[in-house]
Amino acid sequence: MTATQAARSFANILDAVEHGEIVVITRDGVPVGRLVPERQTSADRLKAALRDNPADAGFADDLEHIHAELGSGFSDEVRGWPGE
Repeated sequence: MTATQAARSFANILDAVEHGEIVVITRDGVPVGRLVPERQTSADRLKAALRDNPADAGFADDLEHIHAELGSGFSDEVRGWPGE
């Protein structure tokens, strides 16, 4: 695509790039640049997942309750390995 074409339809080019296309910009038939989709890192995907899926308000309370239940099943007695 020529630089002139790119200037006239920049919004359309951005839409195409957003959908995964790579657009090469030329001047006088010579490639001078390329627009490529932005790469998402795993951190970006995690941030988006956390943003789009808010935490359950009662989750911390559930964990605290489970922790208390588990703790009640054990004593503070420290034992060695069998046979020691």
